[in-house]
Amino acid sequence: MIENKKILIVEDESKVATFIKKGLQTQNFDAEIAETGNEAKLLFDDGHSFDLIILDIGLPDMSGLEFCEYIRTKNTKVPILMLTALGSVADKLSGFEVGTDDYMVKPFDFMELLVRVKALLKRTNEIEQPSEKLQEADLELDLKEKVARREGKVVELTAKEFSLLEYLMLNKGRVVSKVDIAEKVWDINFDTGTNFIEVYVNYLRNKIDKGFSNKLIHTIVGMGYMLKNK
Repeated sequence: MIENKKILIVEDESKVATFIKKGLQTQNFDAEIAETGNEAKLLFDDGHSFDLIILDIGLPDMSGLEFCEYIRTKNTKVPILMLTALGSVADKLSGFEVGTDDYMVKPFDFMELLVRVKALLKRTNEIEQPSEKLQEADLELDLKEKVARREGKVVELTAKEFSLLEYLMLNKGRVVSKVDIAEKVWDINFDTGTNFIEVYVNYLRNKIDKGFSNKLIHTIVGMGYMLKNK
């Protein structure tokens, strides 16, 4: 499945960025815009994760090439699709040399952009091997042994608590709603008249966060929950 993937659009032309974002949202992608390289850097430095980056080469505060090099020091796997008004072979080679995965010349047709986005995501999904361990800060979840550890110490979890923590860690840095949790962890439709999800989140907090100054499970008021470091 490549739908619902999170895509970062780094583009200073607001009309172009909004056009791309709206188009991606119609295809069930979660798209976010950063208008400068520094704004995009802050997202990564704050622990946000993305499944693909659409990157304009001509940013107001730095070149897309420079930003691409920065991202490759943080993440070698996330696919990067670069947009540019410069279409020479030399320009394209410059992009590929710093880690760009694909290249499109402006102006472009959105349907072609969409095809390239889907192809990059599909290729990434095919080459990724499922990890046997999930990690966030000093919290580790061993999917093979079905064991959670914090600071190297085993945390005793019930089967459902383990499944809930696994779902939160697979979506770390993203807000997951009670509806999402009910459907993905319990395989049921969420009943707004019940509080069982809050109860289980509190169970997890007592086992994962209690006694630690660095809390990892956060409530996003009116939206749901997020697992993140700081």
